[in-house]
Amino acid sequence: MNYQYIIIAFILTFVFTILLNAVFRFLGKNGLIGNLFTEVRGGTPRAIGLIPFIVLSLFFLPGYNDLILVIGFFAFLDDLIGRRKIGNLPLEWGQLSRGIGMIAVIILGFPIMGYSAILVALLVQPVNISDMQPGSTCIIVILMSLFTILAMIMLGIAPIAEIPVFYTPLILLVVCLAYYPLDFAGKIMLGEVGNHSFAVALGISFYMLGGFWATLILFAVTTVLIAFIRRNSLRIFLIRKLKIKNPSFGDYIVDVLTGGGLGDALRRIFLRKNQFEVKNPVLILLGFRRLLYNPFAPSNKQYIPNKYQVNGSLERK
Repeated sequence: MNYQYIIIAFILTFVFTILLNAVFRFLGKNGLIGNLFTEVRGGTPRAIGLIPFIVLSLFFLPGYNDLILVIGFFAFLDDLIGRRKIGNLPLEWGQLSRGIGMIAVIILGFPIMGYSAILVALLVQPVNISDMQPGSTCIIVILMSLFTILAMIMLGIAPIAEIPVFYTPLILLVVCLAYYPLDFAGKIMLGEVGNHSFAVALGISFYMLGGFWATLILFAVTTVLIAFIRRNSLRIFLIRKLKIKNPSFGDYIVDVLTGGGLGDALRRIFLRKNQFEVKNPVLILLGFRRLLYNPFAPSNKQYIPNKYQVNGSLERK
C-alpha cells in the first residue's frame, strides 16, 4: 500500500480545518452564515466537519465513498436548515433531510453490504448523540477505528483489490486525528455533516472487519462506549430535563439509541399524548423509563427537547 494517501489525507484535513475555521469565524461574527455559526463559547463555527466529509469522500474506496457523499450531502442540508418545523407535522426539515440521507445509505449500500447497510445507516443516531460536548465524537471514532485496525491485522483479513483492508479505518483514523485538536478545545463543531460522515465511515470499517455480525457487535459496543463516555452529562440531562430519578446505565444506552429530535418525533407518533409509568425493576434497569418517556404528554410540558447545556455547549439534535 502506498502510504502517501494517508499522509496527504492528514495534511489536507489539518490545514483546511484551520482555514475553514478562520473563514467561518469571520463570516459568522458578521452574521453572514446563519446556522453555521453559534454564539456558544463566545462564538463557534459549526459544520467544520465539512472538511472530514470531503476528505473521506475522496479517499475512501470507490463505491463505499458514495455512501459518505450521500449522507454528508443531506446532513449538510440539516446544518443549513436548522430547527424548522414542517407545517403542523411533528417533524423538522432537518430531521427529514437526515432521514432521507439514512434511507439513501441503505439503498445504495445494500448491493455492497446487504443488511449491514441498515446498521451502518442507523449508526448515525448514536454518533450524532455523542456529538454534544467537545471532542466526544472524535474520541469514539479514534478508539473504534484503532480497535478495527488492530483486529483486521490480527485476523489477517484479505486485501480488497490488493489494498490492505485496514486502509479504510486507517484513513478514518488519520482524518479524525487531524481534525481533533480544535474540536477537543471547543473551538469548532463537527455539525451534522461531520458526525454523520464519521458514523457511516465507521460503520463501513466494521463491515470490512467481518460482515454483518462484526457490524452488529461493534454497533452495540460503540453505543455502550458512547453511553459510558457521556454518562455524566446524560445523567444531568435525564434528571434535570426528564425528571428521571436515579437513571440507570440502561437509560443512558436508550437515550443514545433513541434520544434527540428524530426519536422524539417517533415517540409522538407511537405514544401520542400518553405517558406510561415504569415500575418494574428489571425494565427500569434496561432503560424503559427513558424509552417510554414522552415529551409530548400533557404531564411533561416542562420538557425542552431542542436544547440543553452541560459544560457550556450541548445541543439536543
